Amino acid sequence: MVHGWLGDVSLALVVLVGASVQRMAGIGFALVSAPALALLLGASQGVVLSNCAAGAISAIGLATAWRQVRPKAMLPLVAAAACTVPAGAWVARRLPEPQLLAVTGALVTVAVLLVLRGARVPALRGRGGAAVAGAASGFMNSAAGVGGPAVSLYAVNAGWTVREFVPNAQFYGLLVNLFSIAAKGTPRLPGAAWLAVAAALAGGAVVGHRLADRVPEARARRVVLLLALGGGVTTLAKGLLAW
Repeated sequence: MVHGWLGDVSLALVVLVGASVQRMAGIGFALVSAPALALLLGASQGVVLSNCAAGAISAIGLATAWRQVRPKAMLPLVAAAACTVPAGAWVARRLPEPQLLAVTGALVTVAVLLVLRGARVPALRGRGGAAVAGAASGFMNSAAGVGGPAVSLYAVNAGWTVREFVPNAQFYGLLVNLFSIAAKGTPRLPGAAWLAVAAALAGGAVVGHRLADRVPEARARRVVLLLALGGGVTTLAKGLLAW
């Protein structure tokens, strides 16, 4: 865990990058930032901060796209996630630090590989598929801060377009992260660190919005996923080495 002004700067950079890529590509804050936050703050506090920041950047994106949300389609996902968030929070509280780091890294790595492959899973179709994806996402979001990939896989298997996916993913991201925060509380950070995180979120929203018009979406998503894969593998390795 890094303390002092160096820790605040490191924290701000991680949040800035995560917020930028999510605003640019519609996904990616937790995938890119959760492993790094776990390494900076420790797995437990890093995951909780990832929940807080991911919820905030989802709310920022949703502010201009809320009319495109399909509440009826999202209800099974949200309801299933609400049921499994407490289980994820219980696991996060019980696992020792090295094991939680390893679990976080493993979940990120496996999730990224599945999304990169665009895996087709018959069980992730229809209302039943939405419930399965929401349950997996809620658990993963609360335990490791990475609930997005399960929803991405559901969207792929449901045949959603990117235009449909982004606002609905932001709506879902806001709610599932609020559930996770309610189950686990907020991270214990000094005031200077909170100011750094808030400034980084605002800056990332601006940077990502400007990059969105300049970087092709497919390329942006691939960069996000490759960054996330590197972070997941690094976190998994650190957890295993400290086990």
